[in-house]
Amino acid sequence: MLLRDLAHTLDVVPEEGAWPEADLTGITHNAAWVEPGNVFVAIRGARFDGHSFLDDVAARGAVAVLGEGLSDGVVSPLPYLKVASARAALADAAAALAGHPGRELKVVGVTGTDGKTTTSWLTRHLLRAAGLPTGLLSTVGYELPDGQLRHFPAHFTTPEAPQVQATLRDMAEAGGAAVVLEASSHALALDRVRGVPWAVAVWTHLSSEHLDFHGTLENYFADKRKLIERAPFAVLNADDPWTAQLRGIAPAEVTYSAEGQHADWQARAVRETADGLHFEVASPLGQFKAHLPMIGRFNVANALAGMAAAAHLGATAEQLVAGLASFRGVPGRMELVPGLPDAPRVIVDFAHTPPSLEKVLSMLRATTAGQLWVVLGSAGGLRDPGKRAPLGEVSTRLADHAVFTEEDSRDTPLADILNEMERGAREAGQSNFVSIPDRAQAIAHAIHAAQPDDTVLLAGKGPEDTLERSGETLAWNEVEQARRALAGRII
Repeated sequence: MLLRDLAHTLDVVPEEGAWPEADLTGITHNAAWVEPGNVFVAIRGARFDGHSFLDDVAARGAVAVLGEGLSDGVVSPLPYLKVASARAALADAAAALAGHPGRELKVVGVTGTDGKTTTSWLTRHLLRAAGLPTGLLSTVGYELPDGQLRHFPAHFTTPEAPQVQATLRDMAEAGGAAVVLEASSHALALDRVRGVPWAVAVWTHLSSEHLDFHGTLENYFADKRKLIERAPFAVLNADDPWTAQLRGIAPAEVTYSAEGQHADWQARAVRETADGLHFEVASPLGQFKAHLPMIGRFNVANALAGMAAAAHLGATAEQLVAGLASFRGVPGRMELVPGLPDAPRVIVDFAHTPPSLEKVLSMLRATTAGQLWVVLGSAGGLRDPGKRAPLGEVSTRLADHAVFTEEDSRDTPLADILNEMERGAREAGQSNFVSIPDRAQAIAHAIHAAQPDDTVLLAGKGPEDTLERSGETLAWNEVEQARRALAGRII
């Protein structure tokens, strides 16, 4: 694609004469990622203005700049296309340069505070079980239809629009027919998934999260609502109070309920046993019995959402039943760590908000013969510091023993984070906690102290592969840390 063709796509009128005729090689908003032949998008952010890097990107081989306008006295060394929204232009241009790969795929978007990752993986699995080659793009990583989990390079901590579009192109060229994309509030608010043509939008649940970015819960909801607004078909959780504001937005919709609400997809007679969840389903496909080999009754709702989305894309009841029964879970989401005889049950889960932690601990309490332990921390920086004290309260109220520790403290003194968690516990009248700053030592402490009938929950990190401290980022594997602690356990 030539620059003048891209300008036409973006509905920008280029000046005559100065436009390069070479094919564009890509687009990025990060000056450090610019390669020869790239278009650079100059975004004015809270900390940096991309326009201050124009000379740098020109030296790196950029051929043009997109931006919302040059400041007085600033001259661009490259052809400059003025656009109404730099982020929207980044997404639209990325989709165009990738050849609009989403148009070749049936894209299922999943959003919500809790449950979206498990629902995304379940939906992907159900579509594959129905014979549809399906890719996945989630917070855990991404998969082409071959099923191999991959991760973006470390510098792509959050996939931006060019990475989303490049991944969709890879999925289409690998023979994919569908893709399940976990749509975070940041991705929706910052137009990272603007160029994605959704086939189905799935809504799981909304609770307070990321208010450091969105400001208010209402703003957070409004950004997530964009997914429902942009899809022709919506799958909505009738058990979530926010769903009332989503009804009728999409041209077509179905609802689901695991808690007895009137809905198109309902779960009844739910039983949790040693081999997982058993329940009956009432649906537009008829009534049938289902078995999901996962712990946690809340996963029934995730299963209903996945089934409703897969059914819309052609899955039969028989395929859904077989798919659910063969699902093996999500890395870092209620993941059972292989143990040893006479060792406690150890579970790794990503729960990092007070509501999600309360759900997990309540579920484990009901299935634990002995005592319940939890190891947890809270992120540093400005990432919703108001949840630290509530995490301390929830953990000590529902678990017999809580071990407070680090969880990506970044530039915030870890002692300040731990003090807030301890304050939340003490103000609730609890004293069943200890603070151990080093996370590996905290995990070992809980696993070594627990008895064989106990359960130890390692909360917050889940599948993440790094641990961030002030001035350093460590490689991290929560399951491997648990295995080491189990291997070193002395009964």
